[in-house]
Amino acid sequence: MEWPDWVTAHALFPTFSQEVHEGAVPVFTLGEPAWSLLDPKATNGLKSQLMAALNAYSEPTQDPTMSGATVDESQGPVVVHANATVEPSVHFIGPCLVESGASIRHGAYVRPHAWICSGSVVGHSTEIKHSILLPGAKAPHFNYVGDSILGCGVNLGAGTKLSNLRNDGGEVHLRFEGQRLGSGLRKFGAILGEHCQLGCNSVTNPGTVLGPNSLVWPNTTVTGLSPANSTHR
Repeated sequence: MEWPDWVTAHALFPTFSQEVHEGAVPVFTLGEPAWSLLDPKATNGLKSQLMAALNAYSEPTQDPTMSGATVDESQGPVVVHANATVEPSVHFIGPCLVESGASIRHGAYVRPHAWICSGSVVGHSTEIKHSILLPGAKAPHFNYVGDSILGCGVNLGAGTKLSNLRNDGGEVHLRFEGQRLGSGLRKFGAILGEHCQLGCNSVTNPGTVLGPNSLVWPNTTVTGLSPANSTHR
């Protein structure tokens, strides 16, 4: 079975695909499912693209420790744009990149291969690893974002978790039209299309894909592939 057209990055992130954005941004492979970028072995995946962006970075940067953050660069560099906001008690583990206008709030935990694009928010007590927040995406309060991609304008309610690993550690499957289809990934959280809104304490099971403008009610668990404008309660 072929994946539906709306799981490509062009369909999930139409604004991102059509506009020029400030700072470094990832490149999605045309026609492939958006989650292909999360394959740690892919030659053009998140890991390799992020390292290339870090090595080529020429924008003005800041030392986040001057704002009270701590930094671990034993695995790779931590690069924070000079115009980003970093509050006290943030901990960064490289490699990671924080772009212009982004906000990293008190107590955030930014782990390896986090790409925080311009204007996005990693909030108080939020943890993010091997994930991308596209421009303007927000994970602002007590969130976990693992092996996921948040589209422009996405907002996670307080306490929302994007679960990325099955209890048995096996391959993550995606549910679509009554079938369970392999993703090829052992760790895969959620792909959230532009302007999705997730209510407080909601949870996405591993391998969740929501089309643009989808709505998740508070205290709701979501699984599988859902097209644009879907509502989950």
